[in-house]
This record gives sequence, C-alpha cells and structure tokens, in this order.
Amino acid sequence: MKTQLLILCSFMLFCANMSAQNKDKVSRYEVFIYCNAEQDVSIDNDRGRGNLLGAVLSGVQTISGGYVNSVLDYSVNTIASLLTKNANNKLKWEEIVKAENVYQDTLTTVEPINDFYEEPSKAGPMDPADMKFNGIGCLRTIDGDTVFYISCHINKSRINRINNHSKFELSLDTLVIAPFQCNLPNSSYDTTGLSFERQQNLQFFIEMRLISSWMTAQPMLQKDQTLGCFTISIPINQTDSLDSQKKLRYVRKEGVPEKYRVDGESFVVPRSYMGYRDKDNDYNYEDIWGTGEYKIELLLKESCDISKNFRDNWKSDWKRRQKAAKNKNFIQSLLKEVTTQKWDTIGKQWIITTLKGPADMIKTELGYQPQ
Repeated sequence: MKTQLLILCSFMLFCANMSAQNKDKVSRYEVFIYCNAEQDVSIDNDRGRGNLLGAVLSGVQTISGGYVNSVLDYSVNTIASLLTKNANNKLKWEEIVKAENVYQDTLTTVEPINDFYEEPSKAGPMDPADMKFNGIGCLRTIDGDTVFYISCHINKSRINRINNHSKFELSLDTLVIAPFQCNLPNSSYDTTGLSFERQQNLQFFIEMRLISSWMTAQPMLQKDQTLGCFTISIPINQTDSLDSQKKLRYVRKEGVPEKYRVDGESFVVPRSYMGYRDKDNDYNYEDIWGTGEYKIELLLKESCDISKNFRDNWKSDWKRRQKAAKNKNFIQSLLKEVTTQKWDTIGKQWIITTLKGPADMIKTELGYQPQ
C-alpha cells in the first residue's frame, strides 16, 4: 500500500548566539503527519522506513515562504536583570546557568487537518473504517544536516485497542539525535555549545497531543478537545555510543524489545454529525458522520544538569559573563515571528511555516521585509 506523507512544516530560526560562528546558521523544525490513502485498522501497513527520511529531506527543498499572515514582536529574556540583583554572586550564577540548561518550544498546526478517515460513514461517529492517520514525526536540520529526527507510527501490535477501546498507541520507529548540536545551553552568552565537561544528564523530552472538534447528533459542539497525549523521554550521557558523526541513531527492529517507549494513548477522532437528503432514496433524510478533523501539537524540551566541574569553577565563568554583558550587542531584546500557510498543489499537502529570529535574518531567508 502506498503511503502518502502530509507535511505540516514549522520553521524555527534562532540566532540568539552572537558569535560569528553561529550567527548565520539556520535551524528548521518540520512537523509532519503520516497518512495512508486507504488505511484500514486490520491491514498490515508498510511503514516504508527505508525511504522515509529521504522523502522528508527531499521535501524540504520544495518549501518556500510567502503569504504572510502576521508579524509579531516578543521579548527575549536575558541574564542582564540577574546581573544587577543584590544577591550572592554564586547564587545568581547558578540561577542563570540552570535557566540556560532548559530549552522548550511548541510546534502546532495553525488550521485543523481534515480527513482522519478516508470516507464519511453511515455507521456512526466512531466507525474506524478507512482510517488514514498513521503517525507523527518531527525533523530538525541545521544548514541541511539532520540533527534531530523522530518518526512514530501506530503500534500494530496493539491495533486491537481501536476496536476494543476506541484508542490507539504509537511506537517509535526511527530516532536521530546530534546532542552537540542541540539548543543547549539556551544562552546569548555561551556560544560554545553543549559540553559534557559543563553539562550532564542531557534529556530530550517530546510530548505529542491530538486535539479535535466535532458536532454530535444532539447537536452539541465539542470544541478543541484533547483526545490523547504521547510522551517520549530520551536520556543521553557521555558514555552513550555515538557514531562517527557524533549522532545517536536508533531504528526499531521487528521482534526486538523497544529501547525507547512511547508512553500514552489517544482516542480516535470522532466523526462529526451531519444529516442529509439522499437523492437516490426518495430524498429521505439520513444520518451521516464525516471524515474527522484534528490538530497536532508538539512540545519539544531539552534539559541538562550542571556538572560538578563547572560548578566548582563558577567564578571564572561569572567574570566572563560580566564582561560580556557590557557589550551593547550582547542583549537582543526584539525578535520577529512570521507565520505563513499555503496549499502545495504539487505535493498535495498543507505547509504551515513559523519563522522566529531577528528581522534581518527573516528578510534574508524569505526575501520578506518585516513591517
């Protein structure tokens, strides 16, 4: 069975680091939803692991900006206020570093996605026939290099839960993480990147939520209801085995216990009710339930602890921070956010793009002049 890939893209541009080394690097996040054209819960669908990442990477090249919907200003927290507080310097230093050791962002669809199922149903709102939805994934690249990739599909070994409980579970199929290119430390000051000499107990946390709205037969509107939540925690330490490119790679194999478990579950999307006149049956009034509408929300979080060595040598780091804070270019107080959405007629997919970064970076990347 041929699998179609519906990609909902969210570009995130960050250049909080002020060094020349990182200033021009572009970080892209792309959220995608796998859809099968003729999915049925009883069919053993081919995940196509071998070609999936290549297909996603190829799709990146076709994405372009345009159709700007909004431009928003927002403030970015810096360490400047902490530097002026009347408190013990070591306590201030620890508070700053702890804040820098956490990075969090949320990627979400702007508009609901239609057709959780392939066709409407006369059987009822929870009829699982022709279910199209087959999984969720996320890709992050920096200058075209994959630094984070996760691919999850419906857990076929637990497919009976759909018929028994109206719920489904996910399994992690593929994972790629480049820990030394993560977003930590989340700092305008520290431009050296992650180091296990200074950070330890690195943790990647992913939360995926399925949200839906539908109309019941009463009729009653159910608006933005969370149907389920999936979470994955991936710890990485200095002793973990990385490849020659300093990346953690994992591909789930059939018959082998899962190394990383996807916790949680979700109800299937309820079909929305609609009555209609059947012209082929003397225009008798009949009930029908639609193809299901839903949204996906992903929370991405990176965190780590302060190493003992870094804490013991806090004074030298504190002095460098005070010196850096005197640089007028150190504090970046204003960024731009641009959100776009358009339909790709060639790829048959919605593309939702969010750019975050300094105004000149957005202008360079999209050829767009922020207002």
